[in-house]
Amino acid sequence: MEQRISLAHGSGGKLARDLIEKTIVPRLGNPALANLADAADLDFNGRRLLFTTDSFVIKPLEFPGGDIGKLAVCGTVNDLAVSGARPLWISCGLIIEETFPMSRLERIIDSLSEAAAEAGVSVVCGDTKVVERGSADGLFINTAGIGAPIDGFSPSAIQPGDKVIISGTIGDHEAAVFRAREELGHKLTLDSDCAPLHDLVATMLSAAGSIRVMRDPTRGGVGAVLNELAAHTACSIRVEEAALPIKPEVLGMCELVGFDPIYLANEGKLVCIVSSADTDALLAAMQAHPLGKDAAIIGEVTADERERIYLRTAFGGSRIVSLPTGVQLPRIC
Repeated sequence: MEQRISLAHGSGGKLARDLIEKTIVPRLGNPALANLADAADLDFNGRRLLFTTDSFVIKPLEFPGGDIGKLAVCGTVNDLAVSGARPLWISCGLIIEETFPMSRLERIIDSLSEAAAEAGVSVVCGDTKVVERGSADGLFINTAGIGAPIDGFSPSAIQPGDKVIISGTIGDHEAAVFRAREELGHKLTLDSDCAPLHDLVATMLSAAGSIRVMRDPTRGGVGAVLNELAAHTACSIRVEEAALPIKPEVLGMCELVGFDPIYLANEGKLVCIVSSADTDALLAAMQAHPLGKDAAIIGEVTADERERIYLRTAFGGSRIVSLPTGVQLPRIC
């Protein structure tokens, strides 16, 4: 029987990784694509540029703390920012379903415009397509982004003893989307953390010169990102469950529906790995920034060559955090 695509192939977990590495990359392979980074690092006549692209199919289109327009800008800007780039320009492609309310489209484009202004980027090109009713679930948005590298950021291999820092509470975006989608707990206050991270990243790079790598934990959350960072390093990462910053509302929702918060998506947080010598200075700088006030050290790189993520639980035990094989909630970005 022919294998077919499932929702789990878009979850950011193991099936998504297999789809990219075994089916897509071998057919498109080139040096710029090989790193599978959040943004491609390109040389154009001796000038470096960073380039990224993303598509947004979130359901519902509007949610507490944001909408698909704001999300499209923040997601693109953040992929550039954590790659060490100052975002400059983005594109905006709209796929609109016929009968979509014009007033709602205007509201979403206004939100997209406001987010772009906040991030300091210009929407310089775009495309609009309209499809038959029932073909696009309202509205899909595709973006691309170009940024200039920030001087002083030179990603390097992670090493045993390096510390893992998260810029704030985990799982806020996916929890907010789930609450809005399922109309769960009307008295429960859950807002997406959707926000552009470019200014936080600039602050971080001014405070510490030995940041090894940065990623934004979107699909698959912190668990997926840490697995990606540990792969091919001959190192493992030990995470302290008690150190993970989680809002009580998010934790309560997870306990109610059986989600694991370490796999919940964010849209306004980053994970970084930094040398132990620069950890205190970096953490202080992050906590002084509005988008990093809840930043915390959550783990440490170890010399274990099995490239695993170990979570030491609040009860003193330990479990392996693998790439997710299924999907907790589809279409969260």
